[in-house]
Amino acid sequence: MQKSSTMLLLNVAHAIDHMFLLIFATAVTTIALDFGLTRWEDLMPYSAAAFLLFGIGALPAGRLGDHWGRRSMMVVFFLGMGVTAVLVSFAQSPLQLSVALAVLGCFAAIYHPVGIPMLLQRAERPGWVIAVNGFAGNLGLALAALVTGYLVKQFGWRMAFAVPGLLSIGCGVVFWLTAIEESTPPAKRKPVQAELPPALLARVLFVMTLAATSGALLFNFSTNGNYELLHERFVAISRDPATLGLLLAGVYALASIAQLVVGKLLDRFDVKSFYLTLLALQIPFLMLAAYAEGWTLYILQILFMMAIFGSIPFTEAMIVQFVDDRMRSRVAGMRLAVSFGASSVAVWLLGPVVKQAGFTVLLWIMAALSALTFLVVTRLPSTSPAGRGTGGARVQTSA
Repeated sequence: MQKSSTMLLLNVAHAIDHMFLLIFATAVTTIALDFGLTRWEDLMPYSAAAFLLFGIGALPAGRLGDHWGRRSMMVVFFLGMGVTAVLVSFAQSPLQLSVALAVLGCFAAIYHPVGIPMLLQRAERPGWVIAVNGFAGNLGLALAALVTGYLVKQFGWRMAFAVPGLLSIGCGVVFWLTAIEESTPPAKRKPVQAELPPALLARVLFVMTLAATSGALLFNFSTNGNYELLHERFVAISRDPATLGLLLAGVYALASIAQLVVGKLLDRFDVKSFYLTLLALQIPFLMLAAYAEGWTLYILQILFMMAIFGSIPFTEAMIVQFVDDRMRSRVAGMRLAVSFGASSVAVWLLGPVVKQAGFTVLLWIMAALSALTFLVVTRLPSTSPAGRGTGGARVQTSA
């Protein structure tokens, strides 16, 4: 088992990872005005490189995590995220901002293929561990909305990057001092989990990658667009950034609670059927939200974000069941490089799509992605509950 302080910092790292990537999306209107742009949509594509490198960077990060050591990589993560966030606050043009955000994306790529496998080493209830970790990551989204809104209002957008950056550096120092040294890198340890037949493993990885890619597109469309969606369709309530940030923080907090419930149930029920149920809920919520405004929109936003966030733990649960710990960082890195790299297109397209067609079309695109994910996951083999998979996956070979 990991030390409690290490587990806490690994969960804090997930919050940092997601928070830092969403600071820009929350403050984009203010940044655009500061740089002399009249529309936030024109600045949004400048963050696409960050999300592309966030995905592609997972591949080398996962390899280094297995062969060099996960503890060392997490120290690099904390310090790299902190220093780069501070550098973002000094950007003087959209191009400088884009370059700084791209470097931030490189360091952000470390967490998922390294931090989560480190957290799950010898976990007795992986579903619950994944859910708590996901809850922490989603709280990072809530903090991006709440803290960024407050800092932008009180001190300007630059402090919204600098203050969290300094806190990340502090966390990195504490992690370096307290985390237990690894005696052997994961790749050099003895296997503890039975291997699947190559054909079945290839099928599982293919399905997981496709599902993760469409799921990541949904995640990026929603988390990067939610603030401006509320801003556009909740005019009667407030255009104050702090108030809208508080409302959006409430959405993410409630959605994160749903993820905890999912994690608890993952250790008890069939993973495939449970996953399909949540995917089926996303479709009507997104379709209805396409035409909603005001409080109706807000309620539907809570519901579709609960369904989207609730689906997040499933890919990690499958990796725990099917992949031995000594190569989990590399497998996660390969899956993330494809899914996160492809989903960076969502960030690049978000501004132009909303500018040309509006949020109604965007929400219909998201509903279609949910339907596609549902169809892909039907090809996944039936499995045991996540909590029974740490010693070897138990699957039914039929779909």
